[in-house]
Amino acid sequence: MEYITPAIIALIIIVALSRKKAVYSDFIDGAGNGFRLLADIFPPLVAMLTAAAMLKASGALDIIIGLISPFTEKLGLPSEVMPLVMIRPFSGSGAIGVLSGVLNNYGADSFIGRLASVICGSTETTFYCIAVYFAKTRVKYVKRAVPCAVIADIAGIAAAVFALRILRL
Repeated sequence: MEYITPAIIALIIIVALSRKKAVYSDFIDGAGNGFRLLADIFPPLVAMLTAAAMLKASGALDIIIGLISPFTEKLGLPSEVMPLVMIRPFSGSGAIGVLSGVLNNYGADSFIGRLASVICGSTETTFYCIAVYFAKTRVKYVKRAVPCAVIADIAGIAAAVFALRILRL
């Protein structure tokens, strides 16, 4: 199993050489393009991760969760998974950290643990993707993409609640 990656790299080099491609110069060009891409997406990435960290560290996340939890509880969404719901659209690594905390506190087989796992798997890092990909493509008008992406996240959360509460999965 540990030889798969070297085998794939060797296969790519062999095919490229058989087609008389300049493997090394193409690799250098690709690496340069990768660094330019990194320079393009790094500022929006830092801004999004900073905003997510500030939201959590400032206590604003707890205030927002406290305000909306009475409504979400009635919809079958426990307040214990609300930090995940709020962080997931901004930060995948932050969401994994929240998920880890939920699983450590409530267990992987508990309703809350299963719900958090399904929510994490059925939603996207919406604002992260919009910030990074749209910044790279220089898209200026995201007014249609953002509502559609948020609706998709809400649908994923609703489907998770439905599957675990109603269907008793």
